[in-house]
Amino acid sequence: MTIIEKLLDKNGFVAGFLFLGILMYASAWISKKITRNKIPGAAIAITTGLLLAGLGGKKGLADIPMFSGLAILGGSMMRDFSIVATAMGASISEIKKAGIAGVLSLFIGITTAFMIGGSIAWFMGYTDAKSFTTIGAGACTFIVGPITGSAIGASSEVIAMSIAIGVIKSIIVTIVTPFIAKRIGLNNPQSAMVFGGLIGTTSGVAAGLAATDPKLVPYGALTATFYTGLGCLLCPSVLYFLMSHLL
Repeated sequence: MTIIEKLLDKNGFVAGFLFLGILMYASAWISKKITRNKIPGAAIAITTGLLLAGLGGKKGLADIPMFSGLAILGGSMMRDFSIVATAMGASISEIKKAGIAGVLSLFIGITTAFMIGGSIAWFMGYTDAKSFTTIGAGACTFIVGPITGSAIGASSEVIAMSIAIGVIKSIIVTIVTPFIAKRIGLNNPQSAMVFGGLIGTTSGVAAGLAATDPKLVPYGALTATFYTGLGCLLCPSVLYFLMSHLL
């Protein structure tokens, strides 16, 4: 066991891929043999990964030396690479079909998430404009929150809360999407683009769609990425300006 641990520790990146491969294989087997494909294998793998992350420290399983390679696989570099790679797989003709609905979904999604997050902040006692805006931005995505907070001068405590609410949103979207996909008609590129525009959290949307239908991932990820960019523009400017006058 000591030899194996040292081997895995020295080859952390390869060990990370090996671990994920075993996890995906086991999840696919459980999906097929136990749930009879009622629960997608990707959904089982994602949920299991989230549970296993709790066994480690601040970086999840990556804090355990033999699983240190997972820090690279779960880091910002691989995340951004995945976002770009999935977006590159989108068809321009399908994107055009989304039309005005895709554009409107971005503004509706950002505004709705912002107000929900801000309302939560209000009931928690954060009634000033900076806190309301920062936590509201965090409800958009865990990227928009800290960017907004830093731009308008929010406290580190509030910025941390904005990240937390964004992470919770991402996890919920990841787990719930496969189960509600059929009910909301999430089965084509156009609906995936509108879904990504309304929800916005790229990691949650991409993971949820991967568990639903991998072919939809590029379309949802594309509008979700635009959502993040638009949120970074609107939250610390227009929305903060409005909150400053309303609160």
